[in-house]
Amino acid sequence: MRTRRRPMNDLYRLAFLFGAIGTACAEDAKPAYPVMAPIEQYLEASAPAEIALARTAAPASISGDASVLVFGRHGYETAIKGKNGFVCLVWRSWAGPGGFDDPDFWNPKFRAPICFNPAGVRTVLPAYFERTKWALAGASRAEMEKRTRNAVASKRIAAPDPSALAFMMSKGGDHGDGHPWSPHVMMFLAHTDGVAWGADLNGVPIKGFRGDPEPVTIFSVMVTLYSDGTPVTMASH
Repeated sequence: MRTRRRPMNDLYRLAFLFGAIGTACAEDAKPAYPVMAPIEQYLEASAPAEIALARTAAPASISGDASVLVFGRHGYETAIKGKNGFVCLVWRSWAGPGGFDDPDFWNPKFRAPICFNPAGVRTVLPAYFERTKWALAGASRAEMEKRTRNAVASKRIAAPDPSALAFMMSKGGDHGDGHPWSPHVMMFLAHTDGVAWGADLNGVPIKGFRGDPEPVTIFSVMVTLYSDGTPVTMASH
């Protein structure tokens, strides 16, 4: 089977819970994981291991006082109750980094530590929990996309709070091929023209992604340090 490595910019699509934004490789490649694998393959070795990985999403000044969720056979449960309103967890592949057509949509190796601020917890995270529920109930990708479109049409999925953001600064995540992505902070807005932010222009450390069918645009602001303070180097990529 012929496969292609995504360009570096496409790795930033790990910022997405939302969006059916396909990449060129997704259009050409046959999915290595056409259906969901056995649930055991999506579970971390232990709850402490997942907690530790989730905390790497943001600097300790945030993640140290955040609530931490752990993924299990029946979905996410609160393992640690925090006190600053932030919530850290580890996304699985159905978060939709490359859209519903992404060949890695069901990749059980995918791990994306992410830490939401209170506004993100209220207005962004619930949609991911819903998608997780569908996945665990055995829904196909096509059915999940249909349900998402229906939820948007019925206003059950609405535009995020304009102050919603999330940290993805871990160097311990895995987008499916054993390599971390560049650390970044994401801002969630209603559909917005990226030009107003200067997103994607030469030399600008901001990547813009317009969700479809979800009514959201995500701006990923690249940063130079991982959450542990380690600087980004070419070798890190």
